Amino acid sequence: MNFAATELLERFYTLLWPMLRISALLIAAPVFSLRALSLRVRILLALSLTWLVYPLHDWPSIDPLSPAGLLEIFNQLSIGLVMGLILQVVTAAILVAGQSISNAVGLSMATMIDPNVGNVPVIGQFLLVMSTLIFVGLGGHALLLGLVIDSFNSMPIGKGLMGQAAWGQLVTWSSMIFLGGLLTALPVMVTLLFINVGLGVVTRAAPSLNVFSLGFPAMVIAGFMIMIFSLPSIGGRIQWMWLQGLTQTRSLVGLP
Repeated sequence: MNFAATELLERFYTLLWPMLRISALLIAAPVFSLRALSLRVRILLALSLTWLVYPLHDWPSIDPLSPAGLLEIFNQLSIGLVMGLILQVVTAAILVAGQSISNAVGLSMATMIDPNVGNVPVIGQFLLVMSTLIFVGLGGHALLLGLVIDSFNSMPIGKGLMGQAAWGQLVTWSSMIFLGGLLTALPVMVTLLFINVGLGVVTRAAPSLNVFSLGFPAMVIAGFMIMIFSLPSIGGRIQWMWLQGLTQTRSLVGLP
């Protein structure tokens, strides 16, 4: 009985390490971190992936209560979380784009309650749903799971810690929040700027016109029309950001 208990404990120690990295990724990564996926579904998915990847490698047996084990727990959680946070930068960029478009159109006060990120403009919520569909359509969820499985080859457990370069890469990549948001919202914002200039000229030429009663409906109608025509461009930009995020994730874990 003691031999069986010892063997079971050793097996648990080896099963713990891939489970930590995969679970941290499912907590932080887009799509998998949505509230629609309950905690039970995430736990079941993490267990299934761990069970599938377990026979592919030789796992070290490290006591998780030892100093080395506690350091390795932090390391595995950090790897999974940073992989997910790199893709969350894309989500943040899309929300920035939605906020910018809403401010330009005049719908900044019309917000929806998103349990994941709080108050989100209606246009931002629409772009977020569209980006999720694009991510799933690209097979991003499968690519991400493939990356975390391949990361056990490039970053073996117990063979090294995630260095300062990885954290620096995350900070550098976070600039995509503003760059990606600006590039996504730029077609709509520039067009609405010219419409604002035109309304200013009309108001200057006919001071009796009420700029508020005339300008607000015109901006809303024009904004939605421009968004309809700009959807292919916006979708292409969102797809480009997802591909860049997956490339950054691949580079982070040391894969060619």
